[in-house]
Amino acid sequence: MKRLLALDGGGIRGVFSLEILARIEAHLRQQRSQPDLVLADYFDYIAGTSTGAIIATCLSWGMTVAEVQELYTTRAVEIFRPAPLYRRFWNKFEAEAITNMFKVVFSEDGEGKVPALLSTKKLRTLLTLVMRNHTTGSPWPVSNNPAAKFNDLARANCNLHLPLWQLVRASTAAPVYFPPETIVLGGIRQVFVDGAITPYNNPAFLLFSMATLPCYKLNWATGVNNMLLVSIGTGRERTGAGLLRGEQMNLLFTARSVPMALMDSISLQQDIMCRTIGYCKEGAPIDSELGDLHGEPADVDRKQFSYVRYDHLFTQDELSSAKRTSKSGITLDNLELIPYLRELGARYAEEHVRAEHLQ
Repeated sequence: MKRLLALDGGGIRGVFSLEILARIEAHLRQQRSQPDLVLADYFDYIAGTSTGAIIATCLSWGMTVAEVQELYTTRAVEIFRPAPLYRRFWNKFEAEAITNMFKVVFSEDGEGKVPALLSTKKLRTLLTLVMRNHTTGSPWPVSNNPAAKFNDLARANCNLHLPLWQLVRASTAAPVYFPPETIVLGGIRQVFVDGAITPYNNPAFLLFSMATLPCYKLNWATGVNNMLLVSIGTGRERTGAGLLRGEQMNLLFTARSVPMALMDSISLQQDIMCRTIGYCKEGAPIDSELGDLHGEPADVDRKQFSYVRYDHLFTQDELSSAKRTSKSGITLDNLELIPYLRELGARYAEEHVRAEHLQ
């Protein structure tokens, strides 16, 4: 069986995802009687967008979940370093600190002097990172699959020659938060931003496509017994306007609410496609009409893969509690909420992550 792991974007809410991953890692270590097992020993292909790209790369690198958690909790203040006041019109945070961190973490020597390329042998799984090519206006999922079209070593713009740190940085270059990342491809400078503003902030269905479509040249076998896809979100908030009346929805409200509403809707649609084509073992109800779309025994033969979706819609009580902890609430950059998000993630993981989901 081929095992795929897809990790959503969501800023600092990635610490919520990490609690789910910690539970998965613990189950696998117990199942296999391997106390030192890492997720790169289990999953064959990992994909991530934005904060999911950081986690995906760290896991593919062979890190334990605890090591990734340590990276988030100890380096978050450094990563989210406010930009000088004169730069705030362009971006809220400066890029230097997060860039330097990636250069050290994803280097061949561990010191940042010898950058690891996308082709590095230190990646223990196939890896896809999702970003947006702002120059061309296209989604840009880049992988280390050696058979992929743009990984041909004879090409001047071969992706395998690109520094891994730069690709992770590009996938996390969230507009408003961080400046774009410029990458030179075949001698041409192109600008990249966060993959969250593509249809693949939830990269689960994209990952399935990249593992199976002929154009990507992996052609992995489909079927419930041949492929498992585990998809992990960073927690969701309702994006409705609540009790606001139409005349109260001004330009500022629209500017703030529409991007998140679109991202949430597209992410949900990716999940629906996975549940429709895959045999869903776990996942919260989509809505009151669709339900949870969990697989029935009669569906097994016509489904393309086994599928698990771990994500949580924050309750009103949880959102209110977050507001009491920090007035900013559960935003993408609210570092004060890291302990609370970890608590919520651990509670969710204990209730929902089961060893049988991984079989």
